[in-house]
Amino acid sequence: MPRRRRHSPDTVARMRQELLGWYHRNKRDLPWRRTTDPYAIWVSEIMLQQTRVAAVIDRYTAFLQYFPDIQSLAKAHEQDVLALWSGLGYYRRARMLHKAAQSVVSDHNGVMPTTAEGLRSLPGIGSYTAAAIASIAHNEPIAVIDGNVERVLSRIQGWHSHDTISEAAVRRKVDDFAQTLIDPRHPGDYNQAIMELGATICTPRNPQCLVCPWARECHTLGEHRTPKRAAMTTREIACALITRETESRTEILLEQRAAANTVMPGLWELPSIELTKSLKTAHVFTVRHAIMQVNYIVHVYSLPTESISSSAARCNWISADRASSMALTGLARKILTKAHVIPSRSRHQLPHPPSRE
Repeated sequence: MPRRRRHSPDTVARMRQELLGWYHRNKRDLPWRRTTDPYAIWVSEIMLQQTRVAAVIDRYTAFLQYFPDIQSLAKAHEQDVLALWSGLGYYRRARMLHKAAQSVVSDHNGVMPTTAEGLRSLPGIGSYTAAAIASIAHNEPIAVIDGNVERVLSRIQGWHSHDTISEAAVRRKVDDFAQTLIDPRHPGDYNQAIMELGATICTPRNPQCLVCPWARECHTLGEHRTPKRAAMTTREIACALITRETESRTEILLEQRAAANTVMPGLWELPSIELTKSLKTAHVFTVRHAIMQVNYIVHVYSLPTESISSSAARCNWISADRASSMALTGLARKILTKAHVIPSRSRHQLPHPPSRE
């Protein structure tokens, strides 16, 4: 990685002005950009981590409808929080958000810290999230650095690959350059602007350099070499779709993941079964589902109620109405929706936390 190219104060001032001008003309109208409430900004930043903006918009609105402030979130049952999070993935984010809200109420009299340093003391809030909240809600001049920002700054400087330098060294260079560029008068807008630039213009593939406000300062003008990502692997698995009809409702046999599981503990899913040729006649459909670095090919089989004991550990009969609003894994929700056991969520339909029976 080449050494950092220094920019004069005049160049830095011009870059700030060009970026902010571009942002105010082109920014997307997103609900979390209409508020300076640190709680609402915090919720949006946690939801947006590793999740597409389009998937977050409606869930963000629903979440704030049911949990409009830190106090209501802190008092909520974890399963209700997870139910509203269902479909966003990376459920540890929701658990840590809930835990941090409880910490704010118990240890900070219900008021979030106002500085990035103070915010980092809360569970689940790292440097990126703390800087975003502090700069947008409280105008602290601290740079936000996510994958989009790192990509933009690396291209500006002509840093093509991390292959010959450690990740820690890369981070120090990016941190230093980011802090140099941030606008001390408008840090919140600046941070949102550079993230927007990376999300919409300076994209990983086919960046739109001709309309980039920083094109004249860029030493790459196009894609740059980056470390190779770990290859996705493929696995075939099977699960059982077991339903029964009672006098008043359809019920589904669901299994709750153990609290000790490292992935999605406490969430509900269809019982897993061994994939064998004898199940061929019971095959309903196959779906694909990606989790982290694994592409799952999931074969779904409709089995009779006696095939898996409902008294098995963590298995319960759940009404379809209740299941639709429970903390289901994304795969379980996908299968039950495709099987028309639970309704699909329309774009404007808000999820509801489960009623407690």
